[in-house]
Amino acid sequence: MKNMNQSAAARIQAAEAKANNGLVEKGGFAARAQRAATNNQQPPRTTPPNGPSKTGKPSGKGRGNNAPKSK
Repeated sequence: MKNMNQSAAARIQAAEAKANNGLVEKGGFAARAQRAATNNQQPPRTTPPNGPSKTGKPSGKGRGNNAPKSK
């Protein structure tokens, strides 16, 4: 199965508009195709810069995000 792209979404939207006297239904198939095409173009999200430590060192004193020390 191929991912939706902008040109395919535009073809779907044009066909729907032609069939409905120039109207495209909000939330209809053409709108969902357009949203899918837009989402496929966006780069994947990366971890935020303030995310968990990947070095194994504490992230800060008293932050409560480290495992408790064993006694």
